[in-house]
Amino acid sequence: MSTSQPDASAPSDDRATPDSLLHTGAGGAVTAEDLVLAAGRDINPRNLAWAERKLKEEGPAALDKLLP
Repeated sequence: MSTSQPDASAPSDDRATPDSLLHTGAGGAVTAEDLVLAAGRDINPRNLAWAERKLKEEGPAALDKLLP
């Protein structure tokens, strides 16, 4: 079995990533659950309280800070 041919599904190094793939595009309200999941945490009362505090302090920008 030869692996000399490049994988057609692999991204090419000579093309830029489309802008639509770089941003979440979330137009709706950011919830505490969204923030917890974006932080890679489990949804539980402690983490939800943390997320609610962050959202109160930073607003939707709290989510933007966690996402690439």
